[in-house]
Amino acid sequence: MSVRTVTVRVNGVVRTEDAWNHTTLAEHLRTALRLTGTHVGCGTGDCGACVVLLDGDPVCSCLVLAVQADGREVSTVEGVAAGGDLTRAQRALIEEHGLQCGFCTPGLVVRMAHAADRGGSEEDVLAGHLCRCTGYGGIRAALRGICGDSGTDR
Repeated sequence: MSVRTVTVRVNGVVRTEDAWNHTTLAEHLRTALRLTGTHVGCGTGDCGACVVLLDGDPVCSCLVLAVQADGREVSTVEGVAAGGDLTRAQRALIEEHGLQCGFCTPGLVVRMAHAADRGGSEEDVLAGHLCRCTGYGGIRAALRGICGDSGTDR
């Protein structure tokens, strides 16, 4: 196994660190870059807790190697809110009681922010998300506030 230098623009800041060829992007973000908001749940891309935006598109960072992100743009949950203010997605989740333990929340917030910016639907967001706590009622209510019924009300 070998180590490569990986340079990514994370939340608008260029970061360069070494990574083993087999290191996932999630692990690289959490350990080398100390951005621990990205959570690793299943490690198979099924739960959505590790979702980040890679060049503007949501990806499960447990399925992407850090070396694959070299030279690319990554947005994590830490970069979603500008200036420390809560986003519409975060406020909606709080107001609608759409979270409980919070483990899956970072990936959900990233997906919701992407949907709000790009016109995604509730189903787009929930297709790659697994929450074991809420029963989805509060999450769906929050998503309706972000996506609207048609997915175009941002």
